[in-house]
Amino acid sequence: MKTKQKVVAKSYRLKRDVAPLSLMLSSHHSHRSPLLYFDEEKGINRPLRYARNQKSPFEDEQDGNAIMEPIIFEDGFLRVERSNQVLQEFLSYHPGNGQIFEEINNAKDAAEELEMQEIILDAQLLARELSTSKLEMVCRVLMGATADKMSTAELKRDILIYARNNPEEFIDILNDPALQMYDDVVQIFSKGLLSLRNKNRDVYFNLKDNKTKILTVPFGEDANDIIASYFQTDDGIETYKLLKQMLKGNTKAKKS
Repeated sequence: MKTKQKVVAKSYRLKRDVAPLSLMLSSHHSHRSPLLYFDEEKGINRPLRYARNQKSPFEDEQDGNAIMEPIIFEDGFLRVERSNQVLQEFLSYHPGNGQIFEEINNAKDAAEELEMQEIILDAQLLARELSTSKLEMVCRVLMGATADKMSTAELKRDILIYARNNPEEFIDILNDPALQMYDDVVQIFSKGLLSLRNKNRDVYFNLKDNKTKILTVPFGEDANDIIASYFQTDDGIETYKLLKQMLKGNTKAKKS
C-alpha cells in the first residue's frame, strides 16, 4: 500500500550566487517561453500553466476559467503554503526546477555541509601532519620558488589556511602521483637549469654547454604544467632524469 505523502509548506530558492531582489518565474506555456513536461505514461509533452483556482498544473486538465497569478521570488526565496498544492506540483514539473531554482531541503543541506566540514577537517589534519620535506614540496608547487624563502612556521600557517579554503584541491594535490615531478620542475626553474625567454613563451636549457630551445608554451598555459607534461613523454623522460640529477648535485650546472 502506497504511503500518502504529508502535505506541508515548502520553500524554494534561486540557484544564483547573487539573487535579484525580485524575480518573476515563467508561469504558463507559450511559444516565447515554453513550459512543457514530458509525460512518460502518455508519451507526450504537456503544457504547464499555474492557476490557483485549478486542481492541476497541466493546461489540458484545466477548465476555461483559469485565473493566473504571478510567481515571484523575493530576495531569492519563495514560500508556498501547504494549502497551495497546485503551485507546489507546478514547481515540481517546471523545467527550471534544479536549473533556475530548487526546493530547500534542510536535512540535505545539513548533510552536505557536514560532508564539507569533514573534508575540511581531513585536509587540515593532513596538512598538520606533513613532514618538513613534504611541506616544502607542496608549498613550492602551490606558491613557486618563493616558498624556499619562507620559514617553516610561515609554510605551516599558509598550508593550513590553503587546506581550509581549498580542501578538495589540497587533498588532490597530496594524492597526485606527479607531485614530486611538479616540485622538481619548480626547483629546476628556480635553480636556473631551465629558463623562460621571449616574454615567457619559450623554454630553453640553461646549462653550460646547452642553451637550446625545448618547447613553446601554448598561449594561456602555465610553463610549469607544460614542462611537467613534457617530462612524462618518451622524448622528455631522459631530459627529466638528467635535470633531476643536476638538481641533486650529481652534476654541476652553471647559471647563465
